Amino acid sequence: MEAQLLIGNQDVAASNGSIFERRNPVTGEVVTRAAAASLQDAAAAVEAATAAFGSWSQTGPNTRRTLLLRGADFIERRGQDFVASMMAETGATAAWGAFNVKLAAVMLREAASMTTQVVGEVIPSDQPGCLAFTVREPVGAVLGIAPWNAPVILAARAIALPVACGNTVVLKSSELCPGTHYLLGAALRDAGFPSGVINVISNSPEDASRVVESLIAHPGIRRISFTGSTRVGRIVAGIAARHLKRVLLELGGKAPMIVLDDADLEATVHAAAFGAFMNQGQICMSTERIIINEKVADAFLRRFAEKAASLKVGNPRTPGTQLGSLIGLEASERVDELVQDAVSKGASLVTGGTREATIMRPTILDAVRQDMRIYHEESFGPVVSVIRVTSDEEAIQIANDTQYGLTASVFSQNIPRAMAIARRVQSGMCHINGPTVHDEAQMPFGGVKDSGIGRFGGRAGIDEFTELRWLTINTVSPLYPI
Repeated sequence: MEAQLLIGNQDVAASNGSIFERRNPVTGEVVTRAAAASLQDAAAAVEAATAAFGSWSQTGPNTRRTLLLRGADFIERRGQDFVASMMAETGATAAWGAFNVKLAAVMLREAASMTTQVVGEVIPSDQPGCLAFTVREPVGAVLGIAPWNAPVILAARAIALPVACGNTVVLKSSELCPGTHYLLGAALRDAGFPSGVINVISNSPEDASRVVESLIAHPGIRRISFTGSTRVGRIVAGIAARHLKRVLLELGGKAPMIVLDDADLEATVHAAAFGAFMNQGQICMSTERIIINEKVADAFLRRFAEKAASLKVGNPRTPGTQLGSLIGLEASERVDELVQDAVSKGASLVTGGTREATIMRPTILDAVRQDMRIYHEESFGPVVSVIRVTSDEEAIQIANDTQYGLTASVFSQNIPRAMAIARRVQSGMCHINGPTVHDEAQMPFGGVKDSGIGRFGGRAGIDEFTELRWLTINTVSPLYPI
């Protein structure tokens, strides 16, 4: 497909005529030719957004709600286009593409419901005759930087709530799925959003750092939201800090699933397989570590290995495929290196560990220890580490022995026991008797430590994309000391 820049509701080529190609990670064929934005194009997108802000910020909540609801409908109507683009650009399965479409539409509908929730409060004043209150107001143009792993969901998240709050948006698409992100912008434009409210630009991989820095530095950008790796998130935050701009970061993870000795093993196995292997483990919430009481570890591993071995792995274009391709050969090689490092240092390869180019079988490693790279590093692939423990206290210590803190889960039939553990795990989210992979549009989504800053979703998200202002009305003339 051809992916142009979307600036001021117009499809435009890069000002210098540059394009770049995205190839299918399985076949190597060119699937997208995308416009490669110059710094001039990046500035034009911001200028379109700032020009639109004045009128858009003054539109009533019903107008914003109507357009967001219509946008959700347009995304669903074009669902097959999104699925086909995701499969071609990222190697995702059709099921993952369909789920992206479904949740993205939900996110727009949830944002539509929040247009009347951008509220303030009256605060009692000590000054006689003074009415003091707060209001939340839109901030201006918001830069959203979205990744490739859940491209429709995470791009929609970068757009929906900012727009619902009265902001305009420049979405910088991922170099690995420019076509998919362009499709989202086009769907929302066609749903009727005014010119400049939603802009989408793509750039070549070699120009990424220059384009991002120029966007953040532009005086028209007032907020930045970024979803991606912790390494790049630090760079984005550093640039934003130099320009005194607030950022919302959702970064990497090393999610633990804690399995206690009274857990329902059948339910735990299904949650572990979904959490560890869905989308080939390329989800920020993916279950990276299973921290399990040694009393039930052997019984769990027998069932878990059978489940993993039963999953159908291959080219996502093959009907019935449950696990498709990793994003590229470099990613596949890196995951393989982590597995080989662990095995060389004494980890037991329970199942998997084999790959054909970018297609990798679901892999389970037992007896993972601190001296192995995979104990610390986010794999972002279909591999999960099993760490055996003897007590709840040890499980908590190991769960927290990481730089990350995005999500976690605890499995136990004793809810007070599980809740006590969940409260001590250092993560932005924790689910009892549920998988680490869990996202709902209305929930405050985000992490602690190196997993991010701030929260997407619901009223917490409104706080991120608005400015809180204090206003007063004096009904009587104050007495002044001079």
